[in-house]
Amino acid sequence: MADRTPSPDTPELRERWGGFEFTEAYREKADRAIARYPEGRQRSAVMPLLDLAQRQVGEETNTQGWLPLPVIEYVADYLDMPVIRVLEVATFYFMYNLKPVGRYHVQVCGTTPCMLRGSDGLFEACKKRGMKKGEVSEDGLWTLTEVECMGNCATAPMVQINDDNYEDLTPERLDAVLDALAKGEQPKTGTQEPGRHTSEPAGALSTLNDMVSQNHDYRGDW
Repeated sequence: MADRTPSPDTPELRERWGGFEFTEAYREKADRAIARYPEGRQRSAVMPLLDLAQRQVGEETNTQGWLPLPVIEYVADYLDMPVIRVLEVATFYFMYNLKPVGRYHVQVCGTTPCMLRGSDGLFEACKKRGMKKGEVSEDGLWTLTEVECMGNCATAPMVQINDDNYEDLTPERLDAVLDALAKGEQPKTGTQEPGRHTSEPAGALSTLNDMVSQNHDYRGDW
């Protein structure tokens, strides 16, 4: 599993990120997020603000983004929260990266359904490209992380890359997705199974066929 400890608090880190603050565009988004909560509950916006901060860091570094300690402190100050409370949130949720990542964060699900459907082969495909778990690849493109279930068990094995899911993968299909991303292209998201649209049964429906065209009431047929 991924290391959830923050990146070391070094003078170099402070020099680079100590002056972080939201740009005007991100400040507007942050203030809109805070305004969703009633008076006295503004701290509830900590999760969207951490996400916005990570995205701004990503734009500044041309990566998927991460949360240096000074940035976490900035969010805490923005919400008038103790830093430790914000750090607790950032370290708990895997949507937040606590160390530098590549331009594409490849999160491979290794939980039982995906493992039974071939996720080991996906890890091997990543390894052949020079990816190592928890590290940024030499070309700066990739960071590989093994994660727990992300809720796509019906279309396993799956991988999340930045904000997109890719499902029904084989090593060859994952290679095609990664090749497209490396070229700056946007591959098709969702299922990679030809002829499949979402998570409907592969090979067409075998039961409840009348539900395709209408909300058929089967109770009289039972």
